[in-house]
Amino acid sequence: MSRVRPLPDPDHLPALDPEYALARPALGFGDDQPPPRILLLYGSLRERSFSRFAVEEAARLLRFFGAETRIFDPSDLPLPDQVAGDDHSAVHELRELSMWSEGQVWCSPERHGQITGIMKAQIDHLPLEMKGMRPTQGRTLAVMQVSGGSQSFNAVNTLRLLGRWMRMFTIPNQSSVAMAYREFDEAGRMKPSSYYDRIVDVMEELVRITVLMRTHSGQLVDRYSERKAAGIRIDPAADRARAALNDGA
Repeated sequence: MSRVRPLPDPDHLPALDPEYALARPALGFGDDQPPPRILLLYGSLRERSFSRFAVEEAARLLRFFGAETRIFDPSDLPLPDQVAGDDHSAVHELRELSMWSEGQVWCSPERHGQITGIMKAQIDHLPLEMKGMRPTQGRTLAVMQVSGGSQSFNAVNTLRLLGRWMRMFTIPNQSSVAMAYREFDEAGRMKPSSYYDRIVDVMEELVRITVLMRTHSGQLVDRYSERKAAGIRIDPAADRARAALNDGA
């Protein structure tokens, strides 16, 4: 059973004005082919989950901007440490999707001034290192939140902290949708508004920075402490040759 949610109406963008939208915003930042791979996580299991609706709008925009997207469905994800050794198919799939991704979008409702337990459980299931692989390190991250009341930034601030802890590169822009119940129609589509325009801005920036960083991600997670722990010694001749090439560039 796949936990990648199907995206309804993936190419229908009624709130986007095409006269002002760039189809390939990352042109000039690096090679945008193959399409950047973006994983999207949301933080509510309600039937009318506004964080899921916001993530779906983000995924449609990312597709329009040339990215490949996958939305993880956390509905049967166990709590951290609930299953011995995290040996659960939902945990395995979440980690595989994180490994697949080059960038991620995290969107949580604000509940009691913070992110939800569903959102935190997904992040807690992503280890910094797993059998020599890094499910989050070096990846880009965009953070969003939805609120039932007035605009707040508590959830996105926490998501930024978590992104830093997971050694991700969180982009400067972010989205916070106030009174989210007013911003989506009965079909779960976001109405035209400044809140929608901000999500467009955030996804455009995410694609650009993901493409900008994609050729450097390996170097950005190459650390002295980890080389030392693994016994990976530096060849002085190779290091000098690399420095000479960079100086001549």
